[in-house]
Amino acid sequence: MGDAEKSDPQAVRFRAFVSYSHADATIAQKLHRKIETYRLPQHLRDRESEDADNGRLGRIFRDREDLPAAEDLSESVKQALAGSEALIIICSPDARGSKWVAREIELFRALHPGRPVLAALVRGEPEESFPPSLLDGAEPLAADLRKEGDGWRLGFLKIVAGIAGVPLDALVQRDASRRIRRVMAVTGGALTALLAMIGMTIFAIQSRNEAQHQQAEAEGLVEYMLTDLRTELKGVGRLDVMTKVNERAMDYYEDQGDLSDMPAESLERRARILHAMGEDDEKRGDLDKALAKFTEAHRVTEALLARDPDNPDRIFGHAQSEYWVGYVAYLQRDWTKVAKNWNAYSDLASKLISTNAKNSSWLREAGYAEGNLCTLQIIGQRNLTQALKHCKASLDHMSQALMYSDSKAQSIRFDIVNRHAWLADIYKKLDQLNDERDQLAKGLTGISSLLRQNPKHSEYWGVWASLKMGSVTNFKALGQQAEARRDKEEALIKINELIELDPSNREWTAIKQVILKTK
Repeated sequence: MGDAEKSDPQAVRFRAFVSYSHADATIAQKLHRKIETYRLPQHLRDRESEDADNGRLGRIFRDREDLPAAEDLSESVKQALAGSEALIIICSPDARGSKWVAREIELFRALHPGRPVLAALVRGEPEESFPPSLLDGAEPLAADLRKEGDGWRLGFLKIVAGIAGVPLDALVQRDASRRIRRVMAVTGGALTALLAMIGMTIFAIQSRNEAQHQQAEAEGLVEYMLTDLRTELKGVGRLDVMTKVNERAMDYYEDQGDLSDMPAESLERRARILHAMGEDDEKRGDLDKALAKFTEAHRVTEALLARDPDNPDRIFGHAQSEYWVGYVAYLQRDWTKVAKNWNAYSDLASKLISTNAKNSSWLREAGYAEGNLCTLQIIGQRNLTQALKHCKASLDHMSQALMYSDSKAQSIRFDIVNRHAWLADIYKKLDQLNDERDQLAKGLTGISSLLRQNPKHSEYWGVWASLKMGSVTNFKALGQQAEARRDKEEALIKINELIELDPSNREWTAIKQVILKTK
């Protein structure tokens, strides 16, 4: 460390900087958390800082929020590199191809030629995973976290030893000793007297109850992420934040170990996270990733339904899987597969209603199912008579759901707006322009009412723009040119605002293209 750094106590603010590719964000987060919570053995601690950090290594820097859209490293990242005692590179084929990882390595070595650079191999072979800039200079200290390498435990201890500048053997011996003590404690407990066994049993029951309580709280938080929080994020158009929320929720289940030991409710909730993550992938246009998640969710919900075929929650869960797998087929124009999955979805929705004909949630599912079959008839099988029948049935189900609803009235009204939009599309194809105008007007009235209650709801505005787009062509067909020009201008202004909010939303981009093509 140079004299300038010695004289400035603020020069070093981080014990290490973690450099990684977006594809390795999950393991980077895990490594970050483990390092910051690790405590060195008593005899290896720095006496000067022992009271302050209690043996912990110190703060670790990990940040990749703003890089993808930037031309160079952000100022905060440069400052963090300047103030870090060590550099950890999460090595993988993605890291090797990342210009940001390369820049961070180059800048750290330029700033601190003598400080340790640690390579943590997580995927791929070294020659396809180590960034070229990592090998350009002093040989890095390497830890192979792969199962076929050092494994997580030993690899992690290598990284800790490299950061702390302590012998690896000391950490390995301490880790082995700690595990031996655990085994001895369990063995000793098995040989204790009856009184001690009773005490341990009581303690075990209390621990189990506490674990169950913590699991209930954790899954309650996951449920909030999947429902209220996701609805709020949709409303403000933050697909990026929704994705991170889903990934955080999925991390919870990955940390649980063997999924076969989890209760059905937890497995079903995990399937719902896969549905949400697949939906986000679909909105970005990555159908392969979306289908993989939907297919895995379908496998789980199908197995759960087979175990308990009359349970409404199991029926509902598998209905969602049938819908999403069918939706990817719909986007791929595989009409045979669409019909198979969406008819199965409709059958499950009907089964839900048979359990309770006044349940607004089940009525909504029936409405969605009929709406899907309406869409299939319009676009895939081109039977407008059948399409009209399904769309009217969908509107009827949604209207009944609104009648029996309490807390979900606003979302059901939004569903009804969408039903009017689809009916308008059918009447347009049937050249029944006045009926189309009536449905467009009802849809615009409904969405405008919702926007008055929530004027910043981006999803509502997207539907409003879509209805305005339909209104433009309808007015032109009816010879009302002034009204058509007005609606086109209003729709274009709003859709531009939405695209600026979330440029990755393909649906809004498609609406804009249609508006621009309308003469």
